[in-house]
Amino acid sequence: MSLSSQIRQNVIISLILIFFMFLLIVGVGYFLDVGGEFHGVITTISLGMAIFFSLGSYLYSDKIALSITGAREASYEEFRYLHNATEGVAIAAGIPKPRVYVIDDLSPNAFATGRDPKRSAIAVTTGLLKILDRQELEGVIAHEISHIRNYDILLATIAAVLVGAVVIMRDIVLRMSFRGSSRRRGKGGGNAVVLIVGLILLILAPIFMTLIRLAISRQREFLADSTSALLTRYPEGLVQALEKLEEHKQPMRSSTEAMAHMFIVNPFSKGIDLEGLFSTHPSIASRILRLRSIRGL
Repeated sequence: MSLSSQIRQNVIISLILIFFMFLLIVGVGYFLDVGGEFHGVITTISLGMAIFFSLGSYLYSDKIALSITGAREASYEEFRYLHNATEGVAIAAGIPKPRVYVIDDLSPNAFATGRDPKRSAIAVTTGLLKILDRQELEGVIAHEISHIRNYDILLATIAAVLVGAVVIMRDIVLRMSFRGSSRRRGKGGGNAVVLIVGLILLILAPIFMTLIRLAISRQREFLADSTSALLTRYPEGLVQALEKLEEHKQPMRSSTEAMAHMFIVNPFSKGIDLEGLFSTHPSIASRILRLRSIRGL
């Protein structure tokens, strides 16, 4: 399968998964309405939350991510080589140069954000700049620009926000259910079985949706690595960068678990990245193996 076909396939799959998660939020609300006799209130709330969180993540995802990490805009005078490397890779990718930010953190890492290539940003840590040479830095920048060009960051952010919406809705509905249980006890209480099913779905939904988000993240890391090799024509640059990131791995001070999947490597993992259900990234060893298998660039 060609790289362009893989990009198209992954984008379609991700859109389907996010649409499914959107329906899941509304569906859970409907189950609770039927079982708890809320007369459409919960369905309306869940629909409103799904729309609100989706639009919010679409319009302000970059500002939220940069604010959480404490990123500051990188001045051209102080970080000229970073700007030059970013501009060169952006030209190769055929997109506008992203805004460039720096995070004052010794942990070597980087991430990209933004809803489309015209409104994008790349943030790197000072720790990353200290340990990478020019070719290695270009490999990392190309990886992040690949996420921007392929619309990975927008989709991953929306998925993460919808997970948060389900958690909030779960807390609201559980409180409403407990408060209304005594009132409904003497009136039949509606279909108790359906209400129980709705509550179970509401509790399990965040876990299920998180697993989907992590699966999307792992899949797209491989794709971004491959695209980085295509843009730089030098897979070994990113290979050497990943090896250094593994060697100098340490937890980031300025990030959250909710953003872990956005970074080039897990910012909180202290040991080996387990390629299991709850890992936000494929193992660095498997990523290096795939990069070194690339031929004909």
